[in-house]
Amino acid sequence: MIRVHHLEHSRSFRVLWLLEELGVEYTVVHYQRDPKTQAAPEALKQVHPLGKSPVITDGEITIAESGAIIEYLIDRYGDGKMRPTQPEALLEYRYWLHFAEGSLMPLLVMKLVLNKVEQAPMPFFVRPIVRKVMSAINSNFTQPRLEPQLAMIEAHLQDRGWFAGHDLSGADIQMATSLLLAKSLLGDLNNYPQTQNYLERVERLPAYQRAKQKY
Repeated sequence: MIRVHHLEHSRSFRVLWLLEELGVEYTVVHYQRDPKTQAAPEALKQVHPLGKSPVITDGEITIAESGAIIEYLIDRYGDGKMRPTQPEALLEYRYWLHFAEGSLMPLLVMKLVLNKVEQAPMPFFVRPIVRKVMSAINSNFTQPRLEPQLAMIEAHLQDRGWFAGHDLSGADIQMATSLLLAKSLLGDLNNYPQTQNYLERVERLPAYQRAKQKY
């Protein structure tokens, strides 16, 4: 049986969601971060040397990295589901599958880290300086790069139900998870109504709801 090794505050939810969509049995193994360093415990490093999550084990096979896990699961258990077959849709599938982690997520993680630094306890006389620096990085680097990406996503979803082809696919698993993080960091996506509507539809999916109950 597939074991999903889930480290708290990680992005392994997408793997549970995909497994629910595929109807594949699995178990979730939970790990807690070190309360001081936020590092993964040694037990997870015994599964994968970097202590990364998500990571899955399927028998003797161990796979890390979200995109690699998604492609493996669809290849082995998809049975024609979760990946389009038409050439144009397949090209879109591959693009958005890798765009989520290669382009969008690095900016979101940077924004998340900046927010955490800004909110971290520090001497009162240092706080204004730190906040000014964090704000400058966000306004001059992160936000100017994030906004065109969100605008491109909004335009892509204008006349589409899903990111690639006519059905939910692995590209949606990747993109929706990243966009939900964007929504939480930005407060809302009201300036991107198509994206907002897309996420609302995703969150109503039965498999998504089942995965949330097990996460």
